Amino acid sequence: MALAYVNGRLIEEADAELSVFDHGLVVGDGVFETVLVWRGRPFALEAHLDRLARSAAGLGIGPVSRRELHGAAAAVVEAAGLAEARLRITVTAGRGPLGSARQSGPPSIIVALEPLGEPHEHAAVHVVPWTRNERGALAGLKTTSYAENALALARATSEGADEAIFANTAAMLCEGTGSNVFVVLDGELCTPPLSSGCLAGVTRALVLAHHGGTERDVPIAAFRAEAVEEAFLTSSLRGVQPISAIDKAALAWPGPVTKQVAATYAALLETPAPSLF
Repeated sequence: MALAYVNGRLIEEADAELSVFDHGLVVGDGVFETVLVWRGRPFALEAHLDRLARSAAGLGIGPVSRRELHGAAAAVVEAAGLAEARLRITVTAGRGPLGSARQSGPPSIIVALEPLGEPHEHAAVHVVPWTRNERGALAGLKTTSYAENALALARATSEGADEAIFANTAAMLCEGTGSNVFVVLDGELCTPPLSSGCLAGVTRALVLAHHGGTERDVPIAAFRAEAVEEAFLTSSLRGVQPISAIDKAALAWPGPVTKQVAATYAALLETPAPSLF
């Protein structure tokens, strides 16, 4: 039986309870992190908790005890006994009314884990017609308000793709529903800057710190199979995943740069506490 941590208790999944008035459920008022468990340990956990704290502060949720999150994550991972898994840490604004207003009270903390699915060697992507708002209130925050992502991913799936890609309101490449995007243009490895509205991905930061690359705006019109030499996605669960097609147009994969980045990341996975700097 799977165990989860819910508001101070490690309990069986079937016994897990959350109020129907929880603001995370009612209006998506919460933040979360998805952490890769690799060889029985949460990979880059400190970087994930740093981002969780920034996201929570951006929403005005908390304070949240980092010590409690550490203990909850360790307890769930130990109870599961899985060498490879997906660890999800969720913090919501806690109990609230059936509307947007909040009420004072402690946040809800949920930590759960599930086995890691089979990895995919590559991903086909589809550019969706909707845009990220790089000036929006949630820009750069990893919140539980994921309906937009769910809709975009469903659209990409209907087009035979594995991930949806967003431009921002300035018609610049932004990000995927749960991934950052890197491209090689004219021999240069580049990725959208945080000012584009993309999430500050932990894997993205590791790639930039340990392999290098340029943060610069890329027009969405240039994100085409005939224009880019290579492209790949990064995320905690994907790692470094080559893009094999953009809007059904095939792209050679993995290219030489992608192979180098993937090798760098594979080495970092074996490092207990990889530096982001």
